[in-house]
Amino acid sequence: MPHSAMRSTFERIVINQFTPLHCAQAREMLGWSLDYLSEQSGVSVPAIERFEAQAPVRDVTRLALAYSLEAQGLVFFPGFSPGRGGNIRGTTPDPMGREDFALIE
Repeated sequence: MPHSAMRSTFERIVINQFTPLHCAQAREMLGWSLDYLSEQSGVSVPAIERFEAQAPVRDVTRLALAYSLEAQGLVFFPGFSPGRGGNIRGTTPDPMGREDFALIE
């Protein structure tokens, strides 16, 4: 599978399985404030608040949030609370390489 197709597949998986509840639960697990998650992810506090309130956000915004939380060893599966993944980093590709990265909210 070509690299871009693989990246797109992984991105679609993350976009469909990383939920607003995951985000809030992960912040709580890590003891992170909205401001700290904003610093770590590059996503604005208002966008994080909208996402956690289940309002729509751009795909690149969702990926940036998942990427920053997975970097802390968390993994996300539909229907389950975030878990610790040991030394693995999730499958979320670094959103910085996306063409729409400048549109991050």
